Amino acid sequence: MRLARIETESGPVVGRYEDGVVHPIDGSGDTDDTDDSTYEVGVDGDLLPPCEPTALYCVGRNYAETLEQMEYERPEEPDFFIKPPASLLAHEEPIPYPDFTDELTYAGELAAVIDEECHDVAEDEVSEVVRGYTIMNDVDALDQQGRTARKAFDGSGPLGPWIETELDATETELEMHTDVAGERRQEATTNLMLFGVAEVVSYLSKRFTFQPGDVVAFGSPANPGLVEPGDTIEITYEGVGTLRNTVAETTD
Repeated sequence: MRLARIETESGPVVGRYEDGVVHPIDGSGDTDDTDDSTYEVGVDGDLLPPCEPTALYCVGRNYAETLEQMEYERPEEPDFFIKPPASLLAHEEPIPYPDFTDELTYAGELAAVIDEECHDVAEDEVSEVVRGYTIMNDVDALDQQGRTARKAFDGSGPLGPWIETELDATETELEMHTDVAGERRQEATTNLMLFGVAEVVSYLSKRFTFQPGDVVAFGSPANPGLVEPGDTIEITYEGVGTLRNTVAETTD
């Protein structure tokens, strides 16, 4: 099932996404029989980020191709940083081009959404605490000093378009690609990760208590090139979907 959130006149609605329409569900995840409303995306409202995380935990340097391109040393354990909720953008929402950078780039990443409060999760239990998978664009201001300045600003975390709940990325190899302004920029499979999905989630859970809706992103293959105002970035993960955002002219 594809779980989506949509902004409506009466507020955010969570539901099953199908063919451009969101069908409300109840707290158990079943179709809400007390609500016969449906919401057409783009007509009745726009998609929101598919979850409300307290934090986005992002793993970097997780593909050998990236290490070679950036001349990084191979990490001995997952190398991570955190984006705040203020970094979130929805599918199709414009990405601001901050006035403090001249080098804005992207990274197409698979992301897990945590389903329950949990801590110290064993690798073989990870699939039990993950609600499903979505896509994140790790927007990066390369010319800033330090990871927080580079990666944790407003609009640096486009996420969506929905959560695919029927995918288990701990067991499935996924193909991905990223197109920028119609040009193929990234193409890889998740089996090229240095640290797999279960290993990353378990590792981070030993250091943080995850909350429902928290996001864990698993890094990106080599990232060739910058983006410019007007560029549309489309990130596709097999079995999940395509996250699409266009770089805006200003931060307004």
